[in-house]
Amino acid sequence: MSPSPAAARATPSDQEALRLAFAAPIDRARATGLPLDRISLRDHIRDVEIGAFQAERGVTQRVRFDIVAEVVPDADAVASDDVDGILSYDTLIEAIGLELEAERLNLLETLAERIAARVLLHERAARVFVRIEKLDRGPHVLGVEIVRARTQAPAITLADDAPRPRVVLLPAGAQDDAELSALLDRLDGHAEPTVLIATPDFVPPVAAQTQAQRRIDLLTLEQAAWRLAARDRRCVVVDSRTELDWSMRRGGLTVWAPSRLVLDATHPPESEDPVTLARWFAAAFHAVELFLPADPRPGPVPERRITDLSDVA
Repeated sequence: MSPSPAAARATPSDQEALRLAFAAPIDRARATGLPLDRISLRDHIRDVEIGAFQAERGVTQRVRFDIVAEVVPDADAVASDDVDGILSYDTLIEAIGLELEAERLNLLETLAERIAARVLLHERAARVFVRIEKLDRGPHVLGVEIVRARTQAPAITLADDAPRPRVVLLPAGAQDDAELSALLDRLDGHAEPTVLIATPDFVPPVAAQTQAQRRIDLLTLEQAAWRLAARDRRCVVVDSRTELDWSMRRGGLTVWAPSRLVLDATHPPESEDPVTLARWFAAAFHAVELFLPADPRPGPVPERRITDLSDVA
């Protein structure tokens, strides 16, 4: 088995740098001569939902963060006691908070990589060491440690230039409606990208356990999505943010399969009923317009009601 890209970057010198990053200052000085200045955040503990195992979904666990950042010193800022001229401790704490808020992750490695990249956005950050540890997974501590320099940091796009779609929640039975092809023709020629959400035309099975019911409801919606895609080859089923972004930029008709985004969301929808999911998706992707089957409750995105498929134009 070939090593992962992250493992390939971890050279012996990197391993020694990691050891020294969390060592006493005298040890670092002896090993490296005159190192850059460093600031550190130690024993920062947060309750986080993270992990690839099913047992780690829907629950939080204590995760400890340690970050050491090597910084290019600014003698003038230090001499003038100017906090705006230095890399602040708040920068490290904020990097953790922003990445935890962005989305639910499976891997500590991914979280560490993203935190490091965000810290390295600061103009004075030259290199960063990140250690993340799970504290509640048994009679031991599980963790990862990485070191990244500015030249190694992956690019982070802070500006959101993602396309803004029109979102259409199709009513139950739309897959078999004689007007479906005409609707898809109209949507396919529209300037804005269109994301379709298919409503199931059958009642899903009932489970006594909440998480099981959630999965059943989401899978029922995904079955409806694939039934819609089977009716017209222009309908492309996607489930990840990356695929959604690609599909919307490409144009055409995107059909959303909701399980992945919903289960990985840090702020998931309140329920898995189609209207709630459609409103959640429309808000998350800054939709320009949302088409819903007749429903009296207003939502945050401009909405139009569908009584039959000819109402969507």
